[in-house]
Amino acid sequence: MSELKIIKVEESIFAHNDLAAVENRAKMTENGTFFINVMSGPGSGKTTTLSALINMLKDEYKIGEMDVDIKTSLDAQKVADATGIESMQINNGGLCHIDADMTARALEHYDWKDLDLLILENIGNMVCPAEFDTGAHKNVMLWSITEGTDKPLKYPLMFTVSDVILINKIDAIDYFDFDFDLAEQHVHKLNPAAKIFPISAKTGEGLDKVADWIREEIAAVKAKAGK
Repeated sequence: MSELKIIKVEESIFAHNDLAAVENRAKMTENGTFFINVMSGPGSGKTTTLSALINMLKDEYKIGEMDVDIKTSLDAQKVADATGIESMQINNGGLCHIDADMTARALEHYDWKDLDLLILENIGNMVCPAEFDTGAHKNVMLWSITEGTDKPLKYPLMFTVSDVILINKIDAIDYFDFDFDLAEQHVHKLNPAAKIFPISAKTGEGLDKVADWIREEIAAVKAKAGK
């Protein structure tokens, strides 16, 4: 009879990533730089939304942006062209996510220490990015009304780990069957503490409230850094 071996693996497979994430976050906090990780599915409007927010805040703060994509530098170039800030493209070699180690390596090549706000535009994917802590202070998710009200039911993890949910493209609400009350119920059943902001990146509606939230978070991080 063949021998059966049982091996207990008690350490999380994400333990190394979690440690790297803690280190990234600590560096940002010590420096007084508020670091946001922005996630969504493809086509939700991340790049347009971020460009609009950056333009609203760039006269008050020093802002930087890092953009993750499989191959092209199109989104990073769009942000740089639309805002005039420095945007760095991170090509992740075909992976569906970026983790804390990748983020740390990218930071080594980005002059972030003079920044008040650093934004990581994660790759467009509703599953993988939510599994990895990048070391950001806050996770922000974009959810377009064109995607339907049932997205939290289909992709619960991203809604669970996101501190802020931006419901984008509300300017097109007349053309889509989207229930805001039901959407909020779905989100808060998974994540009672999540802040929800209905917005339109196209018209700018609702973005002032998001900008105010960012201002508050920048102030909080700077207070921790004694700045």
